[in-house]
Amino acid sequence: MLNSCTTAGSIKKMSTRPNDVNCNSEGIVTGSVKIIIFEYVVIMKGKKFDKKQYTSEDIAVLAGVSQATVSRVLSGGANVSEKKRKKVLEVAAKFNYQPNAHARSLITKKTGIIGIVMRNIRDPFYSAVLEIFYNRLAPLGYHLIFINSENEIIQEHEIVKLVQYNVQGVIVSDAVLSPEAERQFERNDISVVLFNRYEKNSKCSAVFCDNYLAAKQIALYLLKMKHNSFAFIGGSLNTSITKDRLKGFEEVLKENGITKFIVQTGNYTYEGGFKATQELLTEHRDIDCIFCVNDITAIGAIDAISTIGLKIPDDVSVFGFDNIRPSGWAPYQLTTWEQPLEDMVTSTVNIVLENINNPSADRKILRMNGQMIVRKTVRSKK
Repeated sequence: MLNSCTTAGSIKKMSTRPNDVNCNSEGIVTGSVKIIIFEYVVIMKGKKFDKKQYTSEDIAVLAGVSQATVSRVLSGGANVSEKKRKKVLEVAAKFNYQPNAHARSLITKKTGIIGIVMRNIRDPFYSAVLEIFYNRLAPLGYHLIFINSENEIIQEHEIVKLVQYNVQGVIVSDAVLSPEAERQFERNDISVVLFNRYEKNSKCSAVFCDNYLAAKQIALYLLKMKHNSFAFIGGSLNTSITKDRLKGFEEVLKENGITKFIVQTGNYTYEGGFKATQELLTEHRDIDCIFCVNDITAIGAIDAISTIGLKIPDDVSVFGFDNIRPSGWAPYQLTTWEQPLEDMVTSTVNIVLENINNPSADRKILRMNGQMIVRKTVRSKK
């Protein structure tokens, strides 16, 4: 029989060893209590004693089912009667039971963690990308581990961190994946998908906007608007983004008899775009059009042009790429190229999940089309 201690709850059937139970002067349980419960739970609750977390085994006993049945119900598995499912869910809700994700991963060998590697998170484009990835993966039960890569090329310690967390897949955006890094992920059975980029000699799947075709259409539009002197502010030539946008832009200009135009590096940043534009317009006052590799660079260019005292688009036109949210703000009204972000993220997630379920799945290269967004930073025909 139990000592007279502070308890809450009800007891229908139970057994205990009285010698294990002690009460202090305040009547609070201080010893250990071994209770075998058949129909209900005894909650011994006082100021100094409270069972903090129930296990799946506890829920199974309380619901009168096996532990395996509890696991199947809470993981959405089949082959469970509606009566048992309802009982398990009622008991789990009553005692606020949540499955331990870490413990489950140890059993299933599946962590449900996806790694995302980005370098320039300050760019509103990539912060928007991260948000969309979260919104796609979270409802599917996946968690994200974010690596803000310190350098242009993914570093060894960043790879080690992802491996240590036993991620099931990795999405790489604006950081460069070296051949050695790719081999390390492969050795650890971690599939990698490149987002908004591709590597010609890589085995990784890739999802990206058709930058080459987009740049050609941008150049044709700027020529149609009767521009004569062109400049391009890009980023690192190690990336497919700058390579393809520069290549498409340059090809169209050459096809139309323009063999000279200025190429400047802006490092994909606001500061880089501002500085590059100041240098361009100081040394080349005749430039009447600047194509920027991304919108944040273009916004830096717009502010630099205004600082110099020139007017947009009367003196200089500016064309961006990405259609980030600030590009539509009143001070900028940037004409730009919109990437199909929602579709790109959805396709990337589909490939990641397919690779998780089928590690031998074929490599996929998805090239997607975007669209021109015409606002107020490119002049009309003169």
